[in-house]
Amino acid sequence: METTLYNAKGAPAGSMKLPEALFGVKWNADLMHQVTVSMQSNARAGTADTKGRGEVRGGGKKPWKQKGTGQARHGSIRSPIWKGGGVTHGPLSAKNYTKKINIKVKQKAFAMALSAKAAAGELLLVEDVSVTTPKTKNAAALLGALSKVKGFEKLSQKRTRALLTLPAHDAPTQKSFRNLAVVRVEAVADMSPVDVLAYKYLIITNPEAAFKALTKRIGK
Repeated sequence: METTLYNAKGAPAGSMKLPEALFGVKWNADLMHQVTVSMQSNARAGTADTKGRGEVRGGGKKPWKQKGTGQARHGSIRSPIWKGGGVTHGPLSAKNYTKKINIKVKQKAFAMALSAKAAAGELLLVEDVSVTTPKTKNAAALLGALSKVKGFEKLSQKRTRALLTLPAHDAPTQKSFRNLAVVRVEAVADMSPVDVLAYKYLIITNPEAAFKALTKRIGK
């Protein structure tokens, strides 16, 4: 499978062969769902915590006598039906949301996500876009140029989300895109299947170096 390589101005600059191990993997919805749910669960902080009726302060005295007042019977103001009382079935910080993901399963899900982007025509290969001086103006100009590529016209729209990857961390380039809410810039080593699927377009810069890093990540 071959695809066109573009320069920073949105003009064709050659073609590249897409590695079969990265972009030719068959989709498995069940496996992808398992990995996605597991990664999202593992990302949860688990700090939410509520107090039950036995933990909230007060309530040692019965609010009023059992009979003769004309009001409903109550034994404690710590009851969940009282304002300021305990919480029923609320989240507890002691709960562990961690789910195990086998390495090979995660690697396959990653390759499936990349393959899905390529199959849907939402993968764009671009030559080196690194900059020396961080400027949002330069980042916006790059997106405007790439939006001229057929099939990627929506890149110029404010609501279209794109994931732009770099072979390694590049502070000036990452800072240039920081003020553009619709674009997320990540190093190839930090990508995950969830990241790839969360964005409409996947833009891979310096693809030759990126493919080597990605192939290594999936254990090939």
